[in-house]
Amino acid sequence: MKLLVAVDFSGPTDLILRVARRLAKSLDASVWVVHAAEPDPDFVGYDTGPEVVRGQVAKELREEHRSLQRYTDQLREAGVDAKAILVRGSTVEALLAMAEKQGADLIVVGSHGRGMVAEMILGSVSQGLIRAGRWPVTVVPVGKKKK
Repeated sequence: MKLLVAVDFSGPTDLILRVARRLAKSLDASVWVVHAAEPDPDFVGYDTGPEVVRGQVAKELREEHRSLQRYTDQLREAGVDAKAILVRGSTVEALLAMAEKQGADLIVVGSHGRGMVAEMILGSVSQGLIRAGRWPVTVVPVGKKKK
């Protein structure tokens, strides 16, 4: 079995990875930890963007890739077969394409639970994966707890 675990480097990423680790161990599954980075910015009059912006984007991508590697190292230390991959593009579409490419059996993603209005305006990655995908999706609630 193969799990695709989507991370966004926000605070709840550790919780999502803990859930993924438990699932992987109980299902004897391998894990792909995936982050969908922002697509290339569009610049009027530039094919690849100004050099300073390209440098900043490259630096951010290197940092994101290092973070992904740390996450997979932690999973491996816990006995889980894990690999990291950084993709570029619109989050839902990039994650679905990677699930297809890697032959994922299950997608694990967090949900910030922003509320109905925010979801309508901003959209929701978890909802997009559920609606557009053909994979089962485990949604880890990571919103703020009410007191």
